[in-house]
Amino acid sequence: MKLHCEVEVVSRHLPALGLRNRGKGVRAVLSLCQQAPKSQPRPRARDQRGGASPACLLVSTLKDRHGTRYELKENIEQFFTKFVEEGKATVRLKEPPVDICLSKANSSSLKSFLSALRLVHRGCDVETPLSPLAPVKTSEFEKFKTKMVITSKKDYPLSKNFPYYLEHLQASYCGLVRVDMRMLCLKNLKKLDLSHNHIKKLPATIGDLIHLQELNLNDNHLESFSVALCQSTLQKSLRSLDLSKNKIKALPVQFCQLWELTDLKLDDNELIRLPFKIGQLTNLRFLSAARNKLPFLPCEFKNLSLEYLDLYGNTFEQPEVLPVIMLQTPLTLLESSARTILYNRIPYGSHIIPFHLCQDLDTAKTCVCGRFCLNCFIQGTTTMNLHSVAHTVVLVDNMGALKHLFSLTSVLYPVT
Repeated sequence: MKLHCEVEVVSRHLPALGLRNRGKGVRAVLSLCQQAPKSQPRPRARDQRGGASPACLLVSTLKDRHGTRYELKENIEQFFTKFVEEGKATVRLKEPPVDICLSKANSSSLKSFLSALRLVHRGCDVETPLSPLAPVKTSEFEKFKTKMVITSKKDYPLSKNFPYYLEHLQASYCGLVRVDMRMLCLKNLKKLDLSHNHIKKLPATIGDLIHLQELNLNDNHLESFSVALCQSTLQKSLRSLDLSKNKIKALPVQFCQLWELTDLKLDDNELIRLPFKIGQLTNLRFLSAARNKLPFLPCEFKNLSLEYLDLYGNTFEQPEVLPVIMLQTPLTLLESSARTILYNRIPYGSHIIPFHLCQDLDTAKTCVCGRFCLNCFIQGTTTMNLHSVAHTVVLVDNMGALKHLFSLTSVLYPVT
């Protein structure tokens, strides 16, 4: 029986000697094992009446694969399991007087391992087969890899899983046409780089990677970014997103619910518009949407506070003299009700009102005065100085000349 985690062995004599421990664990394999002749099957831990020798705890690291052995029977003073759900626990031994601090373990595996330790401490039977008292193989520590970089198709693993504890995975130039479902089992993943592949669609289950902070999908064949991803746990974790060199024409308005985004790259797509609620991305600091087909920017663009903005190669149009008038007088019941709900911030959901009405409320437009509207408004265009929203601006025309740092902005005026 084995447990993979980080371990720190702390001597309780250190404070008396005026010394301090390192304060940092190392990757290790904990084995519940006992010696047995090679001719016998794997032993189980039994008390003295069963005739088998007591099991012991073997803590092995990559530098010391033979490990350090600790007796367990009637030798455990206390278990500290307050944070076991986070993969943390401490086993305090009587002799030697040390605390074995465990962290970054799989919570379910840790619970099973601690239960087995309790049984051995009491001298009871352990039904789980025990490991032989032998050096741990180097391959066991491969599971502890936190970073893996694959840059060719021949190096891509086909017959084995990715290391469970990966935090950074790059699989570029591998010819992937879809996201490998094995990647979606890497619950510790913080950075996923799938650039330079042939991926056409993203599975909604990417949103189950609750720790994912960086997602690089540069140079693929994506045509959309789904609403399901925008409304997943990525809302709270995703900080950097690279969708450059794809075939995306538009992003859903729910894209602006990725509240934690600080860096967004949309270069070399086919974008004809940006989400009109883009101003809700209050943490966004770096925005690049060069070489697209943007004719204007949404009104809420002025609410951004950027450090860097790149809009090179877009065909911004001249302001229209006459506004677009979308009038419905008197206001419809839907329009009036929607404005009231949004203005008063009344909670809503598909369990209260029909789903299509929730979509209408989610996509409601905001006037420059702060009021809301659905289908009744006057839409005009004006120019804005991009330096009012960004410290550094890149915006040049097709001839390579620097423009006046003004762009077309759509402005809405709700009609009451």
